[in-house]
Amino acid sequence: MASNVEWLMQDGRLQAYLDGQPVTWFPQPGSQEAFMRCPIYEALLAGNRGGGKTDTLLMDFAQEVGKGYGREWRGVLFRRTYPELDDVVNKSQKWFQEIWPLDGPNPAIFNVQKMTWTWKTGEVLMFRHMSKENDYLSYHGHAYPWIGWEELTTWPDSGCYTRMFSCCRSSHPAVAKKARCRSTTNPYGPGHNWVKKRFRLPIANERVIGPVIRDSVNRAGDIEPPRVAIRSSLAENKILLIADPTYIQKLKASARNAAELAAWIDGDWDITCGGMFDDIWNTHIHVIEDIPYEMLLRSKWKLNRAYDHGQAKPFSVGWWAESNGEGLEFNGKIYGPVKGDLILFDEWYGYTGEDNEGINMPSSKIAEGILEREYRMGLKGRIKRGPADSQIFAKHDGSTSPASEMKRKRVYWDSVDKSAGSRAQGWERIREYLTGAVPVGDGYREEAGMFVCERNTEWRRTVPCLPRSDTNLDDVNTKVEDHAGDMTRYRVRWTRKSITRRKW
Repeated sequence: MASNVEWLMQDGRLQAYLDGQPVTWFPQPGSQEAFMRCPIYEALLAGNRGGGKTDTLLMDFAQEVGKGYGREWRGVLFRRTYPELDDVVNKSQKWFQEIWPLDGPNPAIFNVQKMTWTWKTGEVLMFRHMSKENDYLSYHGHAYPWIGWEELTTWPDSGCYTRMFSCCRSSHPAVAKKARCRSTTNPYGPGHNWVKKRFRLPIANERVIGPVIRDSVNRAGDIEPPRVAIRSSLAENKILLIADPTYIQKLKASARNAAELAAWIDGDWDITCGGMFDDIWNTHIHVIEDIPYEMLLRSKWKLNRAYDHGQAKPFSVGWWAESNGEGLEFNGKIYGPVKGDLILFDEWYGYTGEDNEGINMPSSKIAEGILEREYRMGLKGRIKRGPADSQIFAKHDGSTSPASEMKRKRVYWDSVDKSAGSRAQGWERIREYLTGAVPVGDGYREEAGMFVCERNTEWRRTVPCLPRSDTNLDDVNTKVEDHAGDMTRYRVRWTRKSITRRKW
């Protein structure tokens, strides 16, 4: 791209001029220009709404059209569902038909049935939807030197995204050097967590381009290609703001809650987003400092554990303290002044470090790990049995159940109620506890609340932003990493059974 572009007002709108001639589209200074020039294999254009991200994504592919690569320059652009492609199609038709008209030397032709653009010089750009990881099989063995993803956080996990890396290639040496994966997003959506983690967001306020990530290791233990995030900003899009001065007001009016507004207006990655707890979660209230184990040991509170089972998927163990109404004073603050207050004071999250990938640890080893951790806490024997996923009591293929394997190690569980409606009841009960943690006007609380110690990093990473299901708003999206949430759901609906003469 040439740098000697001039922006001038023309008929009430900004117009780019190159060497004195008007150009149909040109990247505006800042994130658009940085994205188009980016030499890194994997780049994400992330920010608030209205930054021109979709146009920039389309033009990133289009800038290689007509350079002599012909059929070798092939691209595919994904949205999660077919209807979501409408906006991409409309914007591509707006620009491509003007830049490469049908009566021009290199016409761009759009096949509606095939959702594919083709140029006379041979280049191809396909629009496709991909909702689940197995959809990758339709592309296995294909070669696309350009792969684009629009609104990346709409995918609940990274499965579709990373599987397509194997298709980002070309046998043409010059095209292979240009092979790249490009994506756009704003912070709001069910995939908020994995996108934020993968690109180490947010970017520092004073920067447009984030740090280049070169030390990431994939599941096979290999170093991944470098990646980078670029921060888009509505403030950069002078064309939109001049054409529609009321755009920001329209966004404010259409946002459903404060988290969505922060994502759309500020591009804020430190929101809790996705739906289930947006309106009540407050980090400054619900996250507390780490209460010392010895303080819990000396207290008269009930200490127990809860468990969500997982092998291929992560397992989640949570250690809970339930207040008897006698608050504990630590560092000048009183914790648990209301009888029934629940505090998650520690966790063990069994995953590989990859999103939603379990460690396949045998149940007996998990039990040993639980006891070992309780010993290190100084609370072995003080922590009582609690609720667990009922599936651990089932036997498969004639083998002993996970619960039996744990029982042999002297780790005991109560089976939770998983009858119809229990999931929705559990999420609603969590909401009640989170609401109870918020002081009323006079600064006091009357209802039991839920609090989470800072050391519970995986709980804080996965639970506050659990998204609601698209088909059942009373449940969460089961495709996301909901294991710590399920563990919590079991705990808040559980009532300890009265047991006598049990050796713990």
